[in-house]
Amino acid sequence: MRSPSVSRYAAGRLSPIRRVSDLRRLRDEQFDVLVIGGGVTGAGAALDAASRGLSVALVEARDLAAGTSSRSSKLIHGGLRYLEQLELHLVHEALTERGLLTSRLAPHLVRPVPILVPLPAASPPARVWQRAYYGLGVAAYDAFAGVFGSGRGMPLHRHLTRDGARHLFPSLRAEKIAGAIRYYDGQVDDARLVVNLARTAASLGAAVVTSARVTGFVREAREVVGVKVRDLEAPDSPELEVRARTVVAATGVWSDDLSRMLSDVGVRPGLRVRASKGVHLVVPRSAITGEAGLILRTPTSVLFVIPWGGHWIIGTTDTDWQLDRSHPAASARDISYLLDQVNTVLDRPLTTDDIEGVYAGLRPLLSGEADSTSKLSREHAVVEPMLGLLLVAGGKYTTYRVMAADVIDRAVRRLGGSARPSRTDQLPLLGADGFAAAWRDRQDIARRHGVTAGVVEHLLERYGTLTVHLLAMIAAKPELATPLAGAPEYLAAEVAYAAQAEGALHLDDVLTRRTRISIETPHRGAETAAHAAAVMGEALGWDKAVRDREIEHYLARVEAERQSQKMPDDLTADAARLGVPDVRGYAADRGTELLEVDL
Repeated sequence: MRSPSVSRYAAGRLSPIRRVSDLRRLRDEQFDVLVIGGGVTGAGAALDAASRGLSVALVEARDLAAGTSSRSSKLIHGGLRYLEQLELHLVHEALTERGLLTSRLAPHLVRPVPILVPLPAASPPARVWQRAYYGLGVAAYDAFAGVFGSGRGMPLHRHLTRDGARHLFPSLRAEKIAGAIRYYDGQVDDARLVVNLARTAASLGAAVVTSARVTGFVREAREVVGVKVRDLEAPDSPELEVRARTVVAATGVWSDDLSRMLSDVGVRPGLRVRASKGVHLVVPRSAITGEAGLILRTPTSVLFVIPWGGHWIIGTTDTDWQLDRSHPAASARDISYLLDQVNTVLDRPLTTDDIEGVYAGLRPLLSGEADSTSKLSREHAVVEPMLGLLLVAGGKYTTYRVMAADVIDRAVRRLGGSARPSRTDQLPLLGADGFAAAWRDRQDIARRHGVTAGVVEHLLERYGTLTVHLLAMIAAKPELATPLAGAPEYLAAEVAYAAQAEGALHLDDVLTRRTRISIETPHRGAETAAHAAAVMGEALGWDKAVRDREIEHYLARVEAERQSQKMPDDLTADAARLGVPDVRGYAADRGTELLEVDL
């Protein structure tokens, strides 16, 4: 727990100095709970444990949210298709979590987004049946949120005629629809939510260390008592041996690797996780005319078209993936599939020329008997494959808090003592406290700090009430108010803040996750790299050689991704993407067989 003399904000700064201090803690302390994996589930578990008064450490092989948790559809949702599949408990659980996030836990990061369910053109009897069928489903969705959800925070659904649907979404082809139903779900910047979770855990005393790759377990007899960790920012230094009374692995699609690390004692994980690749396209807002999102049926799953600031996100695919898990690649086939599906309802077909960005992520699904990944369970499981080691897997982004509470409940039972029950449903994340008042007073804040209201709105929607700290940085150093080259909607201050307070260690961390410049610009951050590296380098003390190396790596990564997206299939796309190694452990770590643990 933090000292009462230290503010919540100061205690939650993931600064370079804090990283050195937390590395020292990894060497010197025995923790109650050590969490492996810095995705949404791992960060959520660290926060849950720290909020109960336990001593906690979190280690992550790359960056916070470097894997699945930065590559979602950016939705906090109950899942209409789960309602159709009668998985009512999943819908109930997810809608409850959606309400908590929008109303209490992270209102600065999760907000309502309208979505249309287009009703296909058909004969009059079929139209009546379709409207009744989908209408009943969306009404049930609203009812679940209103009756069971905690602080629903979403407007009710509404039926629309064909003209009403096209008024709201003019790009819909009139001959393809008979009308629509509008409902609301939550939208989130997934990577920023993970950063806030980790920082909130740090504010409660958790040690949070990224670029810390687990290489093995420390065992005494048949009990796991810690892990071996390599600091990838100092690859020549000896491995750390981190001691913990309980190890929690929230490693997503890497979960099966853990059992292999314990294969010498015949450990079986008790569950299997399969990776399902989901690809998303990003196109400019001008490419489609509409004031709401879309949800469409496809032959294999559902397709979302979601407004995202000055852009649209289109996704996703749902295909089995057995290749490189750190950097899943989108192929030309994936891109063509998404364009073909969305173009069935658009009056102006999209082409590859419209695409600004492409990203691919891997969903960790609990494996069952079904051949199709779209039919695998989105439920989660907590197992203890070996004494002292808990594994949590499956689930969905929206229910991260439930997964975290479940695994820490198991840890608490194992530890004994008098740890409190989970209280994360009552704990606002950093930036959430006072957000409603700050948003109401945004014009006054802008006047006081000599910036435009647009700048304040942008910062509030990304940092909440932590915005005051970025404005203070700008006041102390006015050049930080400069827009970034090639990405004028972002400020230089955001790069400096990412390095000084949000644990960003590399240029890729900033351009890909602390901001979304890598998917929101046609150049994919190439035109921003030099400016961002200069700002970040000043914050972290980089010399010219390090700045040049960071830029070189980032540009090579962008080019490798572009090449992979021209390849015809997964195998060739994966080969193209693997042409550029990960920036962490830039030279010394190449080719070393280690456990990847980011989610």
